Amino acid sequence: MLSDKIEGHTEWRKEIDRRLDQLLRWLEAHELSTAEAQAQLMRLQQQNRSDKLMVAFVAEFSRGKSELINAIFFAGYGKRIMPARAGRTTMCPTELGYDGTDRACLRLLPIHTRLEAKPLLEWRLIPEEWTQVDLDVHDPDQLIESLHKVADTIQVTVEDARALGFWSDGAKDNPMQAADGSVEVPKWRHALINFDHPLLRQGLVILDTPGLNAIGAEPELTMSLIPQAQTVVFILGADTGVTASDLDIWREYLAGEGGDDASRFVVLNKIDTLWDDTLSSDSQVDEQIEAQRRQSAQILGVWEDRVMTVSAKKGLQAKVSGDADMLARSRLPELEQVLGERIVHQRQAILQARMAAGMRAIERQQEQAFAMQRQELDDQVAELHGLMGKTEAAIDHQRKRIAGEQEGFDMSVGRAHALRAVHRKILQEIFDLLGSNQLLKDMGGLRSALQESGFIKLGVRKAYATTFEQLKARVMEADAKAHDMHGLFQNMFKQLNAEFAFTLQADPPPRMDDYLRQLAEIETGHAHYLGMGNLLKLSQPEFVDRLLRALVSRLRIVFEKAMNDIEQWSRSVASQIDTQLRERRRSFKRRMKTLERAESASSDLDGRIQEIQDALAANHAAEAELRRMIEELATFPVPTA
Repeated sequence: MLSDKIEGHTEWRKEIDRRLDQLLRWLEAHELSTAEAQAQLMRLQQQNRSDKLMVAFVAEFSRGKSELINAIFFAGYGKRIMPARAGRTTMCPTELGYDGTDRACLRLLPIHTRLEAKPLLEWRLIPEEWTQVDLDVHDPDQLIESLHKVADTIQVTVEDARALGFWSDGAKDNPMQAADGSVEVPKWRHALINFDHPLLRQGLVILDTPGLNAIGAEPELTMSLIPQAQTVVFILGADTGVTASDLDIWREYLAGEGGDDASRFVVLNKIDTLWDDTLSSDSQVDEQIEAQRRQSAQILGVWEDRVMTVSAKKGLQAKVSGDADMLARSRLPELEQVLGERIVHQRQAILQARMAAGMRAIERQQEQAFAMQRQELDDQVAELHGLMGKTEAAIDHQRKRIAGEQEGFDMSVGRAHALRAVHRKILQEIFDLLGSNQLLKDMGGLRSALQESGFIKLGVRKAYATTFEQLKARVMEADAKAHDMHGLFQNMFKQLNAEFAFTLQADPPPRMDDYLRQLAEIETGHAHYLGMGNLLKLSQPEFVDRLLRALVSRLRIVFEKAMNDIEQWSRSVASQIDTQLRERRRSFKRRMKTLERAESASSDLDGRIQEIQDALAANHAAEAELRRMIEELATFPVPTA
């Protein structure tokens, strides 16, 4: 069952968190915890703790989407929690999740906020603009009444409907007008539901989306929210098959590059409409359902195993009544099993890859620290062997030699400071390339083209292509500067390693291929907004503003992640200098103390040499123990699907 898989995912994350905490404490106990290692481990821990599993349910109206959500997640209440009755369905994008720091409530963002130049992300930070309704999770009736507010509508003039994006002059799919000429539109732009549910508590977030007309009117939904989902469940009706509007939603907003997209599932709902216990045998019904499944897969261009069949209505009824036979016939358990396995396994694979990369970075840092400690211990042993039988004058000479080494070392430290200054300068140049100011400048040409007056906006597609060429060029330029920085690190590290026997190592900068791919996906995935089918909407300034805000918001996320990757890499590489400089200074102090002990008790040289050899053995043992802990985390197994 889906609940079992998500519960297992939660326990898997808890075990990773426990091991990360154990590693952090171990490093501190062995005085190996550097600022960079602490920051890296805390980032991994925060990412692991805050990880969410978002599942987006997308469908045209009357496909049984809300009923399916009720059947999978809320059957335990014994009632339909989400509005699923005829004429009462979700009218605005709705997110269901759990935040233990907040009380159970429903927050509703008024539809008129579409008229203001703020993306949804910013509205989330202005709680006073949301209408809040407290929820009593122990009272199903109060819960149902409250949550049904996501189905609220209001009557507005055609002019207001046009400004809000629900009316296009000449379009065939405009909402019907009432006798007084008014138009019905959703009352709310977005809804956030927070309450303590076993699945939501474990990090599941459900995104319930409205039909085609509402999806098309809110570009931010398809540009930001749906792409954030680890899994998208697209729901069809077995009684209708793939309709024209279904196909529009799929092609324009959901279809990936190929039928094997692991994040996209198609659910053929309402198979109970094909049941015919009087005139058809069970095998004939199954053949009919299978034919509908194959046909749907062919029309949508997906692999057949991506299309599943179910009766959400009968599945919900069976769960509530405890009818095992009907539950099996509804095929709901099969759907839950597949969703649970694929959603959770996919997310665990992503987290495990992130964990492995982080562990390998820490491993490289610690290998350098251990190697440097061993080199210094070896040097101390050699020095002590050289003092065997030496006079006080010889010891004094050795002391002066160490002092001279330290003086030369201190003078050379200035080069490291100069490198850090250049590092900060190049990093700032990268921030300027990928920052919001440059992004808005690059969007200027597209903005001007889209804001031209007139029904047909000539040059929009060219401006769109040019804009993305510029954006990709920014990423490539940032990548080139990161490689320039890498070259500086390599040259300086080579000098310091040769002069002071350091073990500095400059790992290559993060690859920008993934961010170039994301830009290409955004460009391809949202080019439909510039097509002939959207000419009416593009003639509306309000829709153009929403489109641009959503596009900028999505692009900003990509650029900020690219900046963050480069910054973390550069700081990780640069931090090695501080670590090894600090360790070398400690080494000078230890060597001086060793000479003082040798001077005061020359007969104790053998004992001191043995202490250092014991320290070398402890060094090897500690490195082996650390490698074991790191290896266990880096290869922490993902449960098989």
